[in-house]
Amino acid sequence: MSTPSLPSLVLPGDYLGAAEEFLPGRGTYEDRGRIYAAVLGTPRLDVQDRTVHIVPRNAIPEVAEGDLVYAVVDELKTAMAICTIIATGTSRRTVPGAPEGTVHISKAKDGYTESLSTEFAVGDVLIARVLQAHPSVKLTTAPANLGVVSARCQVCHALLTSGPHELVCPRCGHHEHRKMAQGDLSSKPGPNGPDRE
Repeated sequence: MSTPSLPSLVLPGDYLGAAEEFLPGRGTYEDRGRIYAAVLGTPRLDVQDRTVHIVPRNAIPEVAEGDLVYAVVDELKTAMAICTIIATGTSRRTVPGAPEGTVHISKAKDGYTESLSTEFAVGDVLIARVLQAHPSVKLTTAPANLGVVSARCQVCHALLTSGPHELVCPRCGHHEHRKMAQGDLSSKPGPNGPDRE
């Protein structure tokens, strides 16, 4: 049996093939023995199990192992920072359900960390990598390019700016330390997290 050719882009309701040819997969549906696209995107055929699925053009972001994510620190415990994941590094859309992620003290930075309060503060926006996505989300900021991308002064709540060795508040002059993301952030969404749609 020859592999049917599929278009490069389909709209919801576009005909993809007969149910005798392949099975409906993610982003498709079957109606009276015919398979149709359920979302806007690119159709893909899995030759192994003879299924057709659609890679959505505007997919709902999901947190997966290895992803870069933006997260806001909600709470600092003795050995763990509890964060709300707000977006993935590849999407301009927020992650639905505001999933919770944690950064263990051993994954905050390379080397020994005595206290998480010297690396993060409540309200900081982090860029982190997902180590585990299920059943709970575990994050790391240990590599130099990961860490805090936006921080507020713990005294007056103004946005902190980079000083020679630590962060400085331009309003009250308070000095603070954080585990900052190093390197060029120009290829990543803005320091206050990705743009919202």
